[in-house]
Amino acid sequence: MSGRFFLIGLDGATFDVLDPLMEQGVMPALRSFLASGVGANLRTVVPALTPPAWASLVTGRSPGNHGVFDFFAKDSPESHYFHISTAHDVKAETLWSILDRAGLRSTVLNFPLTFPAPAIQGNVVPGWMPWRQLRLGCRPEGLYDRIKAIPDFDPKALSLDLSPEAKAVQGCRPEELAEWVGFYTRRERHWLRIVRMLEREDPSSLTAVLFDGVDKIQHLCWRFIDPGARSSARPAEEERIRELCTEYFRELDSILGELFRLAAPEDTVLLASDHGFGAQTGTFFVNAWLAKKGYLAWAKGSGPEATGSEDLGMEQLARHVYLLDWSRTRAYVPTPSGNGLYIVRGDGESRAEYERFRARLVEELSEVRDERGRPIVSRVRTKDEIFPGACLSLAPDIVLELEDGGLVSILDSDTVYRTRKEPLGAHRPEGVFLARGPGLRKGLRFGEISILDVAPTVLHSLGVPLPRDLEGAVPWEAFEAGGRSKGASAEKARPREEVAAGAARPTLSKEDERRLAAHLRALGYIE
Repeated sequence: MSGRFFLIGLDGATFDVLDPLMEQGVMPALRSFLASGVGANLRTVVPALTPPAWASLVTGRSPGNHGVFDFFAKDSPESHYFHISTAHDVKAETLWSILDRAGLRSTVLNFPLTFPAPAIQGNVVPGWMPWRQLRLGCRPEGLYDRIKAIPDFDPKALSLDLSPEAKAVQGCRPEELAEWVGFYTRRERHWLRIVRMLEREDPSSLTAVLFDGVDKIQHLCWRFIDPGARSSARPAEEERIRELCTEYFRELDSILGELFRLAAPEDTVLLASDHGFGAQTGTFFVNAWLAKKGYLAWAKGSGPEATGSEDLGMEQLARHVYLLDWSRTRAYVPTPSGNGLYIVRGDGESRAEYERFRARLVEELSEVRDERGRPIVSRVRTKDEIFPGACLSLAPDIVLELEDGGLVSILDSDTVYRTRKEPLGAHRPEGVFLARGPGLRKGLRFGEISILDVAPTVLHSLGVPLPRDLEGAVPWEAFEAGGRSKGASAEKARPREEVAAGAARPTLSKEDERRLAAHLRALGYIE
C-alpha cells in the first residue's frame, strides 16, 4: 500500500513549548521533521476547546455546522438539560466517512466524539469512552481482542476511566503530579503499540492517532513547562516535576520518530493540535456575577456550594437544572468548560426584546473588572456572530473570551473574580500544524492557517474530491508549485455518516459519570 496519510493529533500542543524543546535537543525527531517539511500556527475555532476543535479539524466545518460546542450538548434548543457529547452529536460528515465513500480504509485511534464508532471500513478505537465499554466501542468486532493480546495491555489506559482523574488541580503533592505525568507517558506508548500492530496486520489509507498527554500535563503542570516561568531557584521537588515533564516530551518525540519511520517516502504525515496553551491566572465566577446583576436567581436553600460533592453524577453536573429559580433567571452558564452563556426566553418575548437584552449583557460583561481594575473579559461574542449554520439553535447565546484565556466557574462566590495562587494551563487559539510528504515544501515555516484547512489537506493529498460544503481550503502556500491535484474536483455535499448499525446512544453508569466529572475537575474544567 502506498501514497497513504498519517494524521497525528497532539492535543494542546503549542510552538511556545515545542520550539524551545526542539532547540534544546529534547525533541530531535520533531526538529528534523520540521526541517524537512512545513510548519505554521493553526488557528482554532471558538471556543478553543477539545470537542468542538477536533470536530472542526476532522470535518472541515465550524461548530455552527457540526453542532459541537462543548463537552456537553443541549438535549434540544428549548431544553435546560445537557448530555455528554458523543458521535451522535456531530452533524457534519467526517474525514473517515468521506474516505469510506471513496473506497478507502481508515484507522482512527483516540479521537473524541468517535463513540459509538462510525460504520466505516477500517479500525476505530474511540477516545473519551468508559473502559468498561471498550470492547463494545471498538470497531470492527474482534478488534478489542486483538488489542488485548498486545503485551502489557491495560484497558484503563485507553479510556477516560483513568486512575489519576480524581486528583485536584490545586494542592497536589509533588508525588501526585509525578504519577500524573508518568501515567500519560506510559499511555502514549500504548497508542504507539496499537498503531504498530495495525500497520503490520491491517494498514489503512488514513491512519489517525491522537496523543492527549500534552494537554493533560500542561493543564496541571504549566508552571513547570512554560519557558517564561522557569527559574533556577525552584525547590528540589518542583525541579523533579519539571524534569519529568521534560522527559514526557522526550518520550513523545521518540514515539513520533517511530511513527515517522512507519511512513514510506510516498506517504504524507501531518501533525496538528486542536488549540494552543498559556497560563490562566484567575477565575471569573460568571454565575455569581449574573446573580449580583439580578439576571440569575438561585433556588431557595439550594446554592451551588451546598451540593459541591465530587460524587455528583454527570446529569447533575449542569447544576443550573435544579439549583436555579427559573421564574427569576434570565441568563445562566450551565457548564464551566465552554464559556457559553444561555439566555432564558420569556413567554411571548419578541426577537427585538431578546436582542436588546443580549446586547445589554454583551456591554456589561465587556466592562467587568478585577480587584485592580483590569478587564476580566477580552471579548464577548454572540451566537449569530460566531456560530452561523444549521446548528445555530443549539449554540450558547453568548461566548466569553477571558483576558487570560481561561475558563469560567459556574459556582457561587462572594467575589466575582479570584486570583489563583498558582497559574494553571489554559487553552489558547494558536495550535500547531506540521506536515511532510509529496508535493509539500521543505524547510518552510509560514504564518497561520485555519484548523478548518486540515480536512481539505488530507483529502487533497489522498486524491479524494473535496465536498463543496467544506469551510476550509487547501493551504496552497504549503505546497510546491504545481502541487495542485488535477483530478480531485469538488463533489456535492453529503449528510453526516451514521454510527455503526444498531448502535444506540451510549449510556454511562453513575460510576462512569462520577469518574468523568472527576476527570474534568482534575483538568480544571470544573471548579
